[in-house]
Amino acid sequence: MNNWIELLLNFKNKNESVALVTVTKVLGSAPCKVASKMIVTQQKEIFGTIGGGKLEFKVIDEAVIAINEHKIKEFSYTLGPEFEQCCGGKVELIIEPMNQFPELYVFGAGHIGVELCNILKDTPFNITLLDTRKNWQTTFDVDKTITYSDIDFDLYKQYIHWGPNCYIAIMTHDHKLDYEITALALHSKTKYIGLIGSKTKKNKFNNMLKKELNFKPGISPVHCPIGLDLGGNTPKEIAISIASELLKVYYEK
Repeated sequence: MNNWIELLLNFKNKNESVALVTVTKVLGSAPCKVASKMIVTQQKEIFGTIGGGKLEFKVIDEAVIAINEHKIKEFSYTLGPEFEQCCGGKVELIIEPMNQFPELYVFGAGHIGVELCNILKDTPFNITLLDTRKNWQTTFDVDKTITYSDIDFDLYKQYIHWGPNCYIAIMTHDHKLDYEITALALHSKTKYIGLIGSKTKKNKFNNMLKKELNFKPGISPVHCPIGLDLGGNTPKEIAISIASELLKVYYEK
């Protein structure tokens, strides 16, 4: 596959997650060569080949797992009866997930939300800032790389790219809206949910989630209060603590 760079660029432009499979070592007889490449989509569509047969089918499955887990994987296979081959060669390969930038949704374009977006603008996060207040965008400035939306809460379920690459930071102007977003996030798939608030707010939301929505874990999956305890209470200092926690989760430190 000679056009793999062009193909990867096309997938990147479409913001579609794929995995790049590269054969790194071949010992003995095998149906592929070192540097053979194959691109695998989440729907198991393939571009290129590493030799076909059961080995390729096995690697396609592993590539989808790598995409879903957002992890680089290395494998070594001996081509014997398991793959219905008698050549006995050995193949080593690496699977690299591509185009998996974390999606951060910041709810609330107040002082802290705006500071958070600007602090994280040059990090791996693709950032979307949301605020339901109409014409509110005229009251602040964020970097041009930040996506801004003033859609209503009712559209959040469809608008947000929920999943293991989704990060949620909740800090709106309205406690009722904070609660609704928290409940929605808890019933969707996310990597991280953070909520700004006091102990009183945390306890109130915890009781409401358990009693009104029968959500047994309550507020426990949520980082509340959001951010690392670094000290400081200005909007920028709080935003730094939140950014630190988000990066800590992202880099799994």
